[in-house]
Amino acid sequence: MALATQVSKQPAGPTGSSRREFLARSGSGLGSLALAHLLAGAGFPRRASGAASGPLDPREPHHAPRAKSVIWLFMEGGPSHIDLFDPKPALERLAGQVTPESFKLPVTSATGSHRMPIVASMRKWKRHGQSGLWVSDWYPQIAEHVDQLAVVRSCWADGVNHVGANRQMNSGSILAGRPSLGAWTTYGLGSSNENLPAFVVLTDRKAVKGGPTNWGSGFLPASYQGTHLRQEGPPILNLRPPEHVSEEQQRSRLDYLKVLNRHHAGRFPDDDELEARIESYELAFRMQSAAPEAVDLERESVATKRLYGMDDEDASRFGANCLLARRLVERGVRFVEVYCGSGGGWDSHASLERNHSKMCRVSDTPISGLLTDLESRGLLDETLVVWGGEFGRTPFSDGGPGSIAPDVYGRDHNPWGFTIWLAGAGIAGGQVVGSTDEIGFRASERPCHIHDIHATILHLLGLNHLNLTYLHNGRAERPTINGGELIGELLA
Repeated sequence: MALATQVSKQPAGPTGSSRREFLARSGSGLGSLALAHLLAGAGFPRRASGAASGPLDPREPHHAPRAKSVIWLFMEGGPSHIDLFDPKPALERLAGQVTPESFKLPVTSATGSHRMPIVASMRKWKRHGQSGLWVSDWYPQIAEHVDQLAVVRSCWADGVNHVGANRQMNSGSILAGRPSLGAWTTYGLGSSNENLPAFVVLTDRKAVKGGPTNWGSGFLPASYQGTHLRQEGPPILNLRPPEHVSEEQQRSRLDYLKVLNRHHAGRFPDDDELEARIESYELAFRMQSAAPEAVDLERESVATKRLYGMDDEDASRFGANCLLARRLVERGVRFVEVYCGSGGGWDSHASLERNHSKMCRVSDTPISGLLTDLESRGLLDETLVVWGGEFGRTPFSDGGPGSIAPDVYGRDHNPWGFTIWLAGAGIAGGQVVGSTDEIGFRASERPCHIHDIHATILHLLGLNHLNLTYLHNGRAERPTINGGELIGELLA
């Protein structure tokens, strides 16, 4: 039976509203305050004091942050940890033999259940710094910074192919549709600058495997997705208006467009993409002057460019992106992801020596230069630098007995045990966390899943990964889904 509601008329107050309306509005206001308190306690981001209501306005962190910004150096394709940061003498002893039965091969391996011949590392290894961390001769300049690095040798993940592994390293899931870590960071903290994106992505010439899903916002509002900056030509396509359109005309057009969009948004209040579009138009207008200045590397000295390897044909492109990353965090960009080898440049199923020799030439000087430059400018104490790929590589060859010759051998994908390192804000450098087994195949001591890495990065930014939530389809979603633990050993 339908229930009818009858509203009796009440005497109007001095503002023209009835007592009933006054009480209803007052009650709603008190309820909103209570709701805001409950949502903040549940991890929903709170606006910073005095902030407006835009999606990118600064928000209060859960606790005092150690890092203001993140620069993630993503070695796409999977660098070989056992040839760079995780020396394994047993590989020389077992070289040429098939993988021992004691090392169980996963059924999901790209090599199936076949036991391939083990290949020794051809690198020369040396201890460096006061900490005595091992680094191979492929990375001589990064080796000079080992006392700033915390090397996690026991990482593991779930993706065996590049697309799924890229996604998981970025979003925590091998499946598309979840927000990237940069998007979660922007959602949780907002932006610390008004004229540039909060989350920027820099790539090489080729497209990243998995494309924009690696820096997408997933089910979060579209405002939080990463912005891909181009190195050549305009940093963002269609950013500049035509030459015949003045700044006043452009401002007038945007103001009128905002009126139309606001009217449309009023009819469809649940359309977050429309709100993101309004915000993006405004940000684009402000970026028309800020972005070209930010990416103008000609403002840097010859010595600085040389520090990043920009005078070296092999390293110049990645070096320019590393220098650009420094300029962006200097200007308040919160999260910068810099790809080295976009499209899988580190992938070396064959000719690993030739492939990794090239990729290390590409990346060694720029990364060393970035660490040096950040430290000299006082930025390393507030910038977290992360190095790693979507997985490591296997200790056995990617082929039969004839595939282990020095000039032809390669290694397969290895998500079961690999290395990343972190440096900068809040990181206790000069240490190794965890280990792989004696041939570098599986994480053994102190395994650290990607969710643990993400939880630690968010913690350094002032965010508790379990308390950072977003209500989606009736579920309070978290950046680490329902997993992840803080890697406390990494913290200074």
